[in-house]
Amino acid sequence: MSHSEGSTLGGWTTFPFITGTLAGLTLAVAGWATNLVVYLIEKFHVKSIAATQFVNILSGCTSLLPVVGAIVADSFGCYSVIYLSSFISLVGIILMALTSILNPLRPQPCEIMNGSCPIPSKIQFAVLYCGVALGAIGLGGTRFTIAALGANQFDRVKDQESFFNWYVVILYASAVTGATAIVYIEDNVSWGLGFGLCVVANVASLCIFFSGSRLYRRDKKQGSPFLSLARVIVAAFRKRKLGISSKAEDYYHGQDMTKEILVASTPTKTFGFLNQAALITEGDITSDGSIAKPWKLCTQQEVEDLKTLIRIFPIISSGIFLSTPVAVQSSLTVLQALTVDRHIGQHFKIPAGSMIIFVLTSAAISVTLVDKLVCPIWQKITHHSPTPLQRIGVGHVFNALGMAIAAIVESKRLEIVRNHHLINHPGSTVPMLVLWLVPQLVVVGFGEAFHYPGQVTFYYQEFPKSLRSTATAMISVIMGIAYYMSTGIIELVQRVTGWLPDDINNGRVDNVYWMLVVVAVINFVYYAICARFYKYQSM
Repeated sequence: MSHSEGSTLGGWTTFPFITGTLAGLTLAVAGWATNLVVYLIEKFHVKSIAATQFVNILSGCTSLLPVVGAIVADSFGCYSVIYLSSFISLVGIILMALTSILNPLRPQPCEIMNGSCPIPSKIQFAVLYCGVALGAIGLGGTRFTIAALGANQFDRVKDQESFFNWYVVILYASAVTGATAIVYIEDNVSWGLGFGLCVVANVASLCIFFSGSRLYRRDKKQGSPFLSLARVIVAAFRKRKLGISSKAEDYYHGQDMTKEILVASTPTKTFGFLNQAALITEGDITSDGSIAKPWKLCTQQEVEDLKTLIRIFPIISSGIFLSTPVAVQSSLTVLQALTVDRHIGQHFKIPAGSMIIFVLTSAAISVTLVDKLVCPIWQKITHHSPTPLQRIGVGHVFNALGMAIAAIVESKRLEIVRNHHLINHPGSTVPMLVLWLVPQLVVVGFGEAFHYPGQVTFYYQEFPKSLRSTATAMISVIMGIAYYMSTGIIELVQRVTGWLPDDINNGRVDNVYWMLVVVAVINFVYYAICARFYKYQSM
């Protein structure tokens, strides 16, 4: 790692505090969110597919909420958003812990004799869902805002890229720890103790975050950049009938319109109709050079910022279809794991909710291998480092491969189900080791080691500087939309086909995976076209 930046604030001295905060918060959320499907099924008696759909919707919320936190952070600063969201998260986890500790806050256990399970009351559901909602809001305001705060501590692109690599490693390593140690305690010792450890991890992260307060480099509060982008659209529409000028001096570049600024700020021709938002007309500028009517005139830089977002949008859209198959797989893998033999040795049984650790572990290890081994070999062969778009493209390939492996393994599982006559025998264990499900997860994790850091780096470097927090949250927004799409896909498949019944031994989950392979391949072709024609802003 390089030395601290020249300033007394920021640099690598803030790294332990920022990543320590990330580790604690990730440990906490992994402890409750990873095992939520099992908690809903076992303690609140929710049907398996319904529980899966609920968690998919929740995952979508926790992925979309970061953009709200990022918008607020871009307007008012990352620091305030992180500590307020951490407190909200803490309250949510405490409520979930109470549902596991206090008998009146959860339904009575199922009756073994007749197999009937009491339905939770509205109050019991309300407390649980309130806790989950607050936990989701807290996660939304912290995870990717921390990434923006961390990257903002550095001036050099190389340091920023190094930080993002460490960010992904620590994020995944913490998630693995939470999804194994805490989930194991929840399944085998006590749900109350498991959720209690999540509370402790959240409190510890807050203490670590505040300990580094005097060292952080904080951005000045400049108001919402999204308001500026909205002004560009309105101003361009209001001036749509005006002619377009090719002279830089006809456009507004701010109060200090020096000759150097005019030369460097000649409007680009792409999406030229937006340039009219910065076109100066009579009465647009006051005597001191400021804007007289903000919704009628914008700076040329604000116009260019909006153009940048439009150029990036095709890459963003391809990222949605990259994450959708992974979202579907993460849900279905838990259901698959519940049907097979999860024993490793005589005394250890892998919790179904912990299957995600194989993706996380694979990704955490692979990020280091990619950074230390693959990238140097790539550079030696091609004489340049892999670009963020190239890394994302490799991730697309491994994603499709992971879905294909998942389809083949599920075909094998269903063959065993038929050979042992387990169809229409819900609850029966399929004589197949859970380790058969690992290769598909490892391949997907290896793909994430390429496309996840690649996307975070790409958006941070290519987004306008005024939208840095939003840039780091874009990967989360993409994942959020993907989770909602995965919910829609599962719902559609249930309605149109018989592939996804409540007892998946009677279904055809392998066909669902093959469908995802087709989606992944088509999306890769679309992405390759988008990446081929994209021109980097920062190169």
